[in-house]
Formats: sequence, structure tokens, C-alpha cells
Amino acid sequence: MACLFSRCSRNLLFTIVLAAAAACSSPQTPSASLVVTGARVWTGDPELPWAEAVAVSGDEIVAVGTAAEVAPWIGGGTQVIDAQGGLLTPGFIDTHVHFLAGGAAIASVQLRDAQTPEEFAGRIEAFAKTAEPGEWILGGAWDHTLWGGELPHRDWIDAVTPDNPLWVFRLDGHMALANSLALRQAGIDADTPDVAGGEIIRDEDGRPTGILKDNAMALVEAAIPVPTERQLEGYLDAAMQYVAANGVTTVHDMYDSVGNGWLGIETYRRAAARGDLITRIYAVTPLGEWQKLADDIERNGRGNEWLKTGGVKGFMDGSLGSHTAAMLEPFTDTPDESGFLLDSLDNLRTMMTGADAAGLQLNIHAIGDRAIRDLLDIFLDVAEANGERDRRLRMEHAQHIHPDDVPRFAVQGVIASMQPYHSIDDGRWAEDVIGAERSQTTYAFKSLIDSGAHVALGSDWFVAPADPLAGIYAAVTRRTLDGRNPDGWVPEQKITVEQALRGYTYEGAYASFEEDRKGMLKPGTLADMVLIDRDLTAIAAETIRDAKVLKTIVGGRVVYSRP
Repeated sequence: MACLFSRCSRNLLFTIVLAAAAACSSPQTPSASLVVTGARVWTGDPELPWAEAVAVSGDEIVAVGTAAEVAPWIGGGTQVIDAQGGLLTPGFIDTHVHFLAGGAAIASVQLRDAQTPEEFAGRIEAFAKTAEPGEWILGGAWDHTLWGGELPHRDWIDAVTPDNPLWVFRLDGHMALANSLALRQAGIDADTPDVAGGEIIRDEDGRPTGILKDNAMALVEAAIPVPTERQLEGYLDAAMQYVAANGVTTVHDMYDSVGNGWLGIETYRRAAARGDLITRIYAVTPLGEWQKLADDIERNGRGNEWLKTGGVKGFMDGSLGSHTAAMLEPFTDTPDESGFLLDSLDNLRTMMTGADAAGLQLNIHAIGDRAIRDLLDIFLDVAEANGERDRRLRMEHAQHIHPDDVPRFAVQGVIASMQPYHSIDDGRWAEDVIGAERSQTTYAFKSLIDSGAHVALGSDWFVAPADPLAGIYAAVTRRTLDGRNPDGWVPEQKITVEQALRGYTYEGAYASFEEDRKGMLKPGTLADMVLIDRDLTAIAAETIRDAKVLKTIVGGRVVYSRP
């Protein structure tokens, strides 16, 4: 018996050792929920810049590497996407959108490419025939430079909109046209006084033409009915579907006249509670209401990885196209004008200091070189008043920088939140407004990056398309939309494809304090990815605009597939 027991014991021990050895040499990898393979993977991770495949479990990335390294993650229940050599990148982050207004604009009158006053009026007439009597006609995004620069007039469209108040924006959102019915409902007439930080354009008899700029626009907006919950949810759905088709997985919503910040947050919270969000949203609210946001955060927190708050948006000035950007010197084409600030520096400094002291992030619009310099000065004052912390101050647009101020972004730690598409759009006419010399540091992407500044990229949608591929094309080529600058407008400010990709991924995540969870493809980050039909880093720059988004993945779920 003893011999038999000894032999059995030895056999059992041998079996256990073999099993242990097999377990050590061939570990059992759990199955991934999703694997993308056969790709050129631009990870954005300096430690592993390029790969072939990515594995996802739930909403997180669990493996990045060669196809062979990721293959063990494929199990019976794994969804496998063969990229067929396409480019896989982190999901695009659009750091500056007006999300609900963009969604509303999709369903409204389209005026962006109207080439003549007749076409402008004709499109409005056609759209008005589809509207219910009394319904406001909004949106538009018209561009008067396409027909020579004459501003539209209410006389152009009064006859075709007798039953519908109309309020349509210039594409930059800093002036808009009201028809006579809208002016009446807003109580605006020849006796209405001008508004500080804004302008009511009048004819030679002193009557409003229908054009209102910047702060004056609030007079009309106060008369526009608040959208219903159903309308807002429709705008949100349209916006999410649109950006998903363009590879955008996160947006930074800078609020707008449709969502006013708070209506937007309420709409997003309802959708998040239903599990309906397919776009991650960083929702920013008005600077002037910073205390309301601080109180909301105390009650509700800053949100989660689908919806977060914590930023406030303020304005220094208007826009170049509306001649309301605050400049250090007069405009070249109108030497008696140099734009204006939308509020006093004292008021702006007081609000920003209070918001920053409450731990909120400042996202401040500044376009003209005077506005940019004044804002950099205020940012210095805020940091001195409230002490050191990781505040990540953001300047939205930072378009027309005086050369002396370029180094200040890196030195002060100010994020330049910029929109490359503007450079190829505004570049058609900007030199007429500010001259060749000031244009050298207009949309100064390369100068800022070379100086060590953080440059986060976005679109400013509805003002420009929320299309990062178009933005990358713009940043890399700077070819203006009119075809007149084939080598690029101010070509010294071109950047590389990888710099542009970083601006739409990691830098966007950094700009909202989320670089540990998004903006790169590596284990532990959120599985937000976009698959593109070609490797943008290996093709001629001018062909980037022909690239197509094939799939958009958010949290490990495919939310868009190209038909």
C-alpha cells in the first residue's frame, strides 16, 4: 500500500507541476468586448506612438500593440473590426462648439454659401413657406463678403417673411439680421438707444436696418421664445449625430443663445439620465453667472465622464468680420474704427477673479490684439490674487496676436483654444481688414506651439463646420477657401499633421483636465476612437480634405459607421 500511495503521490505532484507550468507559459487572456485590428494606429502616446491593433473591455482600452500581441484578446463574443489599413486615432475632441445652436441650425435656413443678396433672400423666402405663422426663423450663418461686403437689410426680406419674425446670424455669430416683424416684437425702433459694447446699425434717417452687433443683439434675443424641452432634445440629437459622423467624441460646449448655458446643462442631464448621450460634453456656462455654477457644483458635483461642468465663458471683444474685435491700431479698411471691448476691464477682472477663486476654469473669448493683451494682463492679475494652482486658463480663439504677446501664452500657462478652419475662411479677406504685417501672427499655430504653449483645436461650430479633418487640412495647408493661396496664407504658421492630431486629441483633453482618461490610446484610457480611411501622415497635405471617417467609437461602442 505504501508503494502504491507513494507512486500516486508522485503522479499527482507531477500533474500539478505541469499544470502550473502551462499556466505560466500560456496565460489565459480574458476576452475583449471589441478589437480593432489591421490598422495604422496613431496612439498619441509618446511611449508607443504607433501600433496595429487595440483591444477594448467595456468602455476602456485594455491593450495596444501589434496584431499578434492583441490577438489573444479575441474571444467568441468579441466584436472585431478589420481596419484594412485605415488610420485609427484617439477620438477627436472639439474644444469650442455652440452645441444646441448647431443642432438647431441643421434644421433651419441655410445661408452660409449664399452668393448674392438675391440668393440670400430667395433661400429665406423658400424656408418661410415651410414655417408655421408666428414661428421664429433662426440660424442662417450668412457671409456678406461673398457678395462684396454689403450688409443685408431688413428691406431685402420683409416682403417674404410677413408672418414670421426672423433673426439670422452672420457666420461668426457677432452680428445678425432681424426683419421688421422681429424688431417690432423686440421693441426696437429709431428711438432705441445704442448699447454699450454693441451697435444698432441705422440708415441715413436713423432707422434700424435690422443689423445688430454683439451686446445689442440681446435686445432681439430677449424676445425669442424659450425652446421647449422637445425642441432642445431634437437639437441635441441632431448635434450628436452630426459630430459623430465627423469623428468627434467629446465637445466643449461654449453655450449659445439657444441653450444659454443652463438650458443646455438641463437638456444634457436629462439625456444622460436616459443613457442617450453618444457624445461626451464639457458644458461651459456664462462668466457673469459664475456664482450660480459654483452653487450648482456644490449641490451636484462636476459630473462624470459623459457630462461635466466647471468652466465659465466670458467675452473680451467681438469678431474681425464684424469689425468688433478690439485692436491696438485702427482697421486698415476703416481707419476711424479699431473695434471695442464688450465690458470694462474692471468688471471683467472682478468677475474672472471671483470665478477663479471659486475653483472654476476661465474660458475667455479674445480675438483682437488689444483684447488678447488685456486678457493676458487680467490672467496675470487673477493668478496673483488667488495664488498658485493648476487653473489651466483658456483663451478662446486667440486669433490676432501681437508678436510681443506670443511668448506670454507659454510663460503664463495660458491654453490657446483655436479653430484652424477660420484661418482658411477668414484668410480670404482678413488682410484687407488688418493688413499684411498684422496678418503674420494671425492664427499663429506654429509660433505658439514652437514657444511651448498648449494649443487645443476646435471648430466654433455653428460658425464653422465641426469637422476635425477639415480643421487638420486647414492647419496643415492654410489654403484659403477661395483657392487664391495654394501655398498657404501666411505659410510660416503651418503645422504638421501630427501636431494637428495632437491639438484635436491630447490637447483637447488637457484643456478640460481629462488627459489621464482621453486624448491617447493606451491601457486605462476611455475607448474613444475614430477610424479614417487613409493615413493622414502619409498622404499629400492637399488631399487630407478628401479623407473620410469610417467609424466613430465612444466608450467602446460604435456610434457611427459610414454607409
